[in-house]
Amino acid sequence: MLKEGDKAPDFCLKGIDGDGKEGEFCLKDFKGKKVILYFYPKDNTPGCTTEACDFRDNIGLLTEKGFTVIGVSPDSVESHKKFREKHSLNFYLLSDPNKEVAKAYGAYGKKKMYGKETEGIIRSTFYIDEEGVVKKAWYNVKAKGHVEKVIKDLGLS
Repeated sequence: MLKEGDKAPDFCLKGIDGDGKEGEFCLKDFKGKKVILYFYPKDNTPGCTTEACDFRDNIGLLTEKGFTVIGVSPDSVESHKKFREKHSLNFYLLSDPNKEVAKAYGAYGKKKMYGKETEGIIRSTFYIDEEGVVKKAWYNVKAKGHVEKVIKDLGLS
């Protein structure tokens, strides 16, 4: 697990930007910008859709305050495109099919689901500053209300 003050692990992943353009995006491309990087399990599932739509609905405030939002899941770029179109998502969606980036951030591992222990994506969010340092880490978050908590914790509301 990453802690506040840790250097954010760099990565390069294929995905789409806020306008739906495909490409490879690296964390270092965002140096000089504040980044909200969040990991979610699967496109078009109830919790993940709730969280993504909450980011979408708050993107104006976040970008006005200088933040770039990046969502990461193991889903394919093709899946991300459909997710984006279906819900009018307006931020980066990146594909981490081998879950290597999620593992580097501590956002993959054992978790309890419906009372059973499974292995998978641990819903997590990170605020990474302009120098690539983790300023805040939220692990095991609940989808509903999480974006509001991020905004409150960052003093944006």
